[in-house]
Amino acid sequence: MEGFERPTATVLPDSSLVPPKKLIWPPPNKFTHEVIERQSFYFTYQGPDTTPNGMFEVGAKVVLIAHDFGEMCNVIDNRGLYVETRLQGLRPL
Repeated sequence: MEGFERPTATVLPDSSLVPPKKLIWPPPNKFTHEVIERQSFYFTYQGPDTTPNGMFEVGAKVVLIAHDFGEMCNVIDNRGLYVETRLQGLRPL
């Protein structure tokens, strides 16, 4: 079509995919905690040098699934992402 420019296609790396075992379906519709400060989440946290897989914004609602000691806990967000994040950045609802 004249006057129409098609953008260059980009293929995202495999690292941009959500691992199937980290996606819960259906996602929860009742939540236990709220994120009180913008903070990182991880599919697999392996220490301070781990690269985050994403960020929770302030006010995001999550379900606290597990917390064994230490600063990290497991949560599920409203998209069904089952991830690890800092417990200190959460507030009970």
